[in-house]
Amino acid sequence: MDNIKEGSLYKTITIDDKEFVIKYGYYDEKEKYSKYNEPIPIFPDFLNYPEYNKEGKPFVTHMQDKCIHYKGNENQETCYSCKYFQTKEDLIGICNCPKNKGGKKI
Repeated sequence: MDNIKEGSLYKTITIDDKEFVIKYGYYDEKEKYSKYNEPIPIFPDFLNYPEYNKEGKPFVTHMQDKCIHYKGNENQETCYSCKYFQTKEDLIGICNCPKNKGGKKI
């Protein structure tokens, strides 16, 4: 990852008329100071800053912790393995669970 600096653009993703600007950075401040850690793409925090598509379905990431409505392998810990998860682009998807629609807390 030569010449990639914190804050550099990774990519812009557009899903259902919503645009997400993904930049390089660190999820944890401590990661900055490790000798071997390079900046990585930082995806939106949809748990703390929810976003919804035009149908009221929440955006989620592959690595987001599963919610109380999770349906799938109980040994998994993330949304990605849920039957309601629909991959859209890169690591971002849509939650199709009817209980999470319309801005309800997941």
